[in-house]
Amino acid sequence: MAGPRGGRPARRSARAAGGGGVCCWALPTGLLCAYGFFCSVRPSEPFLTRYLLGPHKNLSETQVFNEIYPVWTYSYLALLFPVFLATDYLRYKPVVLLQGLSLIVTWFMLLYAQGLRAVQFLEFFYGMGTATDIAYYSYIYSVVDVNLYQKVTSYCRSATLVGYTVGSVSGQVLVSVAGWSLFSLNVISLTSISIAFGTAWFLPMPQKSLFFHHVSSQQLSCEMKVMDCKNGSAVQDHPDVQSAPGWEDETKVPLNGEGHSAEKQEQKVDIVKVLKDLWRDFLQCYSSRTMLCWSVWWALSTCGYFQVINYAQGLWEMVLPSHSTEIYNGAVEAASTLLGAVAVVVVGHIKTSWAMWGEVALALFSFLIAAAVYVMDTVHNIWVCYGSYVVFRIIYMMLITIATFQIATNLSVERYALVFGVNTFIALALQTVLTLIVVDASGLGLDIFTQFMIYASYFAVISLVFLVSGICSIVRAYRRQEQMQSRSPESQ
Repeated sequence: MAGPRGGRPARRSARAAGGGGVCCWALPTGLLCAYGFFCSVRPSEPFLTRYLLGPHKNLSETQVFNEIYPVWTYSYLALLFPVFLATDYLRYKPVVLLQGLSLIVTWFMLLYAQGLRAVQFLEFFYGMGTATDIAYYSYIYSVVDVNLYQKVTSYCRSATLVGYTVGSVSGQVLVSVAGWSLFSLNVISLTSISIAFGTAWFLPMPQKSLFFHHVSSQQLSCEMKVMDCKNGSAVQDHPDVQSAPGWEDETKVPLNGEGHSAEKQEQKVDIVKVLKDLWRDFLQCYSSRTMLCWSVWWALSTCGYFQVINYAQGLWEMVLPSHSTEIYNGAVEAASTLLGAVAVVVVGHIKTSWAMWGEVALALFSFLIAAAVYVMDTVHNIWVCYGSYVVFRIIYMMLITIATFQIATNLSVERYALVFGVNTFIALALQTVLTLIVVDASGLGLDIFTQFMIYASYFAVISLVFLVSGICSIVRAYRRQEQMQSRSPESQ
């Protein structure tokens, strides 16, 4: 956070930031976690399809699956890049507020809007709320020191996870035990989002951002930290440390713009220069084969993941219509989230050579994902569908965690945001093409079972591609090893 207005020098050590400066990061972190929690407590979300098809909206299956849900994909893609730039230019907080406002409009319209066009407009606002999610996850990096990144990231993501679980479980209990209507669940969701929106107003306004608003060069030379990309720790900048193996100049991240008032003047914003720097960093990041491999899997699998979770409720509705029996969508969403979180923790302790076996692992697990989607589609039993969905989400969350770690290992904070943003954009672009062809009424407009058969085939193709690529990589690695061993006796 920015220093006092009096201009008193604010040199702080890593020790001070982690101990004496607790108030400097605890307040914004706590407020952001509260925002993320209440924003995620939406007990009506697991029952959205049932609500739209029910008497409250009285929409047809074709309207919901082929004309309404695709609007979210299109709006998310169209808004992602402008929101990415606006988030950094406006310094996060205004976009966090925009997200809260967009979700309030979404759930208000979900309560009172009627007709196909109104609900399509509702989906646009939901797409805006999803696109602005980047502000929530990047805000905290602008107000805390680099050595706290890992800690505050875990807090913020845990808050959303707990909120989503509380929302799903409470929704299931209120529907199954208390007999509440879905309209009442949407009222609770709107109330929770409104509380989150009110909380966001108290977030401190950041004084810097990654791309547009940098601290001055004097401040940069006065106080700098270097982040160890191998383990995420941070130490004070020192020539001896800089020269050690594994440390690169590109991983330097300035502290929060504190210091003399003259030093807090921001550099003049030059959007052309920012875009050129982003393009140069883009080319450098994706020139690495390892980075390219994990990024390709990220984009391809995330595209399929979005499609499956977006239309899973529709598949369940076709397997067992909700108007004829009790459904357990909320419990399934909560179980898949919690078990996925456990899988993420477990995979963090797995020690293996991902450089050697990573592509083969991606191929094998992608095949399991394809099998889960295939079973979900072909075995028309609701409990089998629920179980396959849980397996699907667990495997994806585990693999995306590995991919995230592999991509972020040797990236600076700026490039971390850029690569993840680009990967998400590519995933959405692919999802848009898939939606236009398979789902949209103006395209093929296929039924839900045929759609899921295509999604299962899609993951099977991903598995095959990475299996071939992984085998080739392993063969090349062993050949290089044999060549090195054959050369070593000659050198002696």
